[in-house]
Amino acid sequence: MKKVAISLSLFFIMLTSVSAQKFALVDMEYIMKNIPAYESANEQLTQVSDKWQKEVEAINLEAETMYKNYQTELVFMSPDMKTKRENEIVEKEKAAQDLKRQYFGSDGELFKKRESLMKPIQDEIYNAIKTISDEKAYQLVLDKNSSMNLIYASSKIDISDEVLLKLGYSK
Repeated sequence: MKKVAISLSLFFIMLTSVSAQKFALVDMEYIMKNIPAYESANEQLTQVSDKWQKEVEAINLEAETMYKNYQTELVFMSPDMKTKRENEIVEKEKAAQDLKRQYFGSDGELFKKRESLMKPIQDEIYNAIKTISDEKAYQLVLDKNSSMNLIYASSKIDISDEVLLKLGYSK
């Protein structure tokens, strides 16, 4: 009997502690779309990316042109001249690949630019969410766009508009 009473007591303590936890959701995509600095940073990234992509494409086009010229002049070339031209084409293609890696690689210029433009905005959003969570005693705040296992979420626990207000942006 004593074991049953202790078990029931523990069960009720766990049940009340679970129900006391508070959760909230945010929609990071919605929040970011409503911050002008984010849209501006995104536009800058797009412009820089397009510019760098055109540079890479221009070098690739040069390599293609060199290859087409090589094919048309192939019958008139000596073996040494063929080797020299082939090496030039390979070098041009390698330069295009190196430039592409420099700009768009996993640690490339675009990544660094994105980091420098987006990190301050993301930090500001994080700090606003943390402040609201501390004020309202939320134990967990989830991004509803990044949760693969989230099947349903009530709009009552979505604090995205509250975060925007905390950041000084109206809905």
